[in-house]
Amino acid sequence: MKLIARQDKIRATRKTAPARVLLTALMLGGLCTTAVAAPDFGKCEVTGTRGSVKLETVTPGALSVRPVLPAPGWWNGDSPETIKDGFEYCMAANMAYRAGLDRVIVVNRSFAQVIGGQAKGFDIALSEITITDDRKKVVNFTDPYFNSDQGILVKTGTMVDKDSIKKLRLGVKQGTTILPYLTDKVKVAEHPKVYTDAAAMYAALNAGQVDAVLYDTPNVLSIAKKSEGRFEVVGRYDTSEQWGGLVNKDSPNLAAFNKLIAEMKKDGTFDRLATQYLVPSLGADPAKVPVLTP
Repeated sequence: MKLIARQDKIRATRKTAPARVLLTALMLGGLCTTAVAAPDFGKCEVTGTRGSVKLETVTPGALSVRPVLPAPGWWNGDSPETIKDGFEYCMAANMAYRAGLDRVIVVNRSFAQVIGGQAKGFDIALSEITITDDRKKVVNFTDPYFNSDQGILVKTGTMVDKDSIKKLRLGVKQGTTILPYLTDKVKVAEHPKVYTDAAAMYAALNAGQVDAVLYDTPNVLSIAKKSEGRFEVVGRYDTSEQWGGLVNKDSPNLAAFNKLIAEMKKDGTFDRLATQYLVPSLGADPAKVPVLTP
């Protein structure tokens, strides 16, 4: 009887073993599927042909981008972790998608080090950076993707014209092109105060430490719109500036980035992003802000 019972147990084990193997395989397969993260481009609509270009990135499967914060409309959020859309963020998302990558990583780097070619650990800086010959000596720029000039942001009610601005206490951001413009062309009486980041510059204006700050017109328009009437943009200097993506001299990706920018100009991506993110956030057309002559 013991022998018969043992044989029955062996036969039962043989019948159930394949089922256990199949169940184990299905469970492992399910675990493998859930371990692969789905592409994440925030709230951005990505278009074009996925994988149409190749980028060599510092983080496999991701495009690492350096922004300037705060920059409403361009990067919507106050910290790298909270940004999910905006003109330049979604520009980066479209670049990543078309390069066959799965996400965008927003990284913090010093603006001064970025334009000096000393910052590492990012693939491209999309930081409303003006293309200049001096900067080209140490970094490379993509083809331009936006035209800009320098807007004048003041507390609402402050009167500014081409003569009175020369006597005001002015604030500028470190490393920006407006500083030499003010000292060499406008010939201001007092050397402008220089701030390491835009947030500190706007805080100084709010605190009355300066009378006006000068920065890219789209950026100061967005700050004025968010200020609930505390700030206004009273003019701009037409400096004929163009913004480009910035990469280090040793980057292998410049030609690929230029191809992506050309595609997005041609297929209307930039126009769509401007309509979706810039017009609502700026509250005014930058081209209609009054121009001051030096």
